[in-house]
Amino acid sequence: MSETLSKRRLKLWIRLLRVTRSAEGELREFLRTEHESTLPRFDVLAALHRARTPLTMSGLSRQLLVSNGNTTTVVDRLELDGLVTRTPAVDRRIIHVSLTDNGRAYFEQLAVDHEARVNQLFGGLSGPDLTALEGLLHRMTRTTETRTTENHTTENHTTENHTTENHTTENHTTENHTTETRTTEKATR
Repeated sequence: MSETLSKRRLKLWIRLLRVTRSAEGELREFLRTEHESTLPRFDVLAALHRARTPLTMSGLSRQLLVSNGNTTTVVDRLELDGLVTRTPAVDRRIIHVSLTDNGRAYFEQLAVDHEARVNQLFGGLSGPDLTALEGLLHRMTRTTETRTTENHTTENHTTENHTTENHTTENHTTENHTTETRTTEKATR
């Protein structure tokens, strides 16, 4: 008797999680030993580099899917190292963060090394393998995002004198497994 689709999907989820955790562990070790850095530092630098303009601390936290406190800890250390700068907005409650020139140069080299390491990790995949996997992951992303959107819509839908049953999606398993590790790691550098 063959396995049900449900069991196969569960096994796929576990396999995806195993690959993600393994690759993330390798990258953490690579950043620590080769660059005396951490994955949260890399993520903050990458977000600021992509933005090309200063980001608010809250905006940076939203992009990284972590709390403001976790972002502040990493930004504090990056600022001490001269890689980022914080500037208050007109409303002094709002702080903008941006890369310094040294931070931009540092990240650009780090990104080259990071890409090379990821290339090594997934070197066993051919061009056609990557194309097939990209297509499947894109479909999976659309499917999970559609379900998440539907759940959020259901959560927020209210009728007169009746609120629909709450379908909590705030602790998405897929997000937590990726961000939980990053958010609990203290910036060691």
